[in-house]
Amino acid sequence: MNKETLMNVLIQPHVSEKAANITEKANQYVFRVRSDASKSDVKQAVELMFEVKVEGVNLLNKPGKSRRFKNVAGKRNGYKKAYVRLETGQSIDFTGAAK
Repeated sequence: MNKETLMNVLIQPHVSEKAANITEKANQYVFRVRSDASKSDVKQAVELMFEVKVEGVNLLNKPGKSRRFKNVAGKRNGYKKAYVRLETGQSIDFTGAAK
């Protein structure tokens, strides 16, 4: 896969309380990824963009929720998340602060 395609695999970091706890305890980071991304695509993209070594990737496909507004039924969009586990001693700094 070429670098241009890999740069578009990761959409954004998924920020939540659960994601923060996982980052502290298990050295895992959570990203929202494209719905057609595979584990190897996510691994290559993280290694390319953040210059770290990835130990493993788990993917989760989150379906959209059914919602109702007044008498009109609708549905929210679903998304795909990737839990990326880094090797020991590796970390990702999202703030961009210089070391």
